[in-house]
Amino acid sequence: MGESDSVMEVSLLALPKAVAELRRAVRDRFGDEGGEVQLCVSELMANVIRQVGEGVPVTVRVARAGVRTRVAVSDAGLCVLPGVSAVTAHDESGRGLLLVDAVAVRWGVERGVVGKTVWCEVAGGEGEGGISP
Repeated sequence: MGESDSVMEVSLLALPKAVAELRRAVRDRFGDEGGEVQLCVSELMANVIRQVGEGVPVTVRVARAGVRTRVAVSDAGLCVLPGVSAVTAHDESGRGLLLVDAVAVRWGVERGVVGKTVWCEVAGGEGEGGISP
């Protein structure tokens, strides 16, 4: 896989239909072995829709370097910083970052001049979980 094949960057609007389209684009670019990467793209994008709102401009960048793949989702919305929250068995949502934390080697949030970027890194094998400082 060459350098151009190992990076995918897409700018789009945060809409529910975009989640499935992004998953397909990741699978097409990186292959079926990228299931954890597809999960992270889906959950981070869904988090923007839920927390910032539909129609917000978003840039999604997926870059593979060696055995790790980094997913970064940037939005220009108000800087609402996401976090892992406690959920109960009856809650219908709120598990997105818990899933990302479970499959990612590390993840974090970077504030921008406008908006933020939520990123995670997934290893070639199973993720170790945990937030990076």
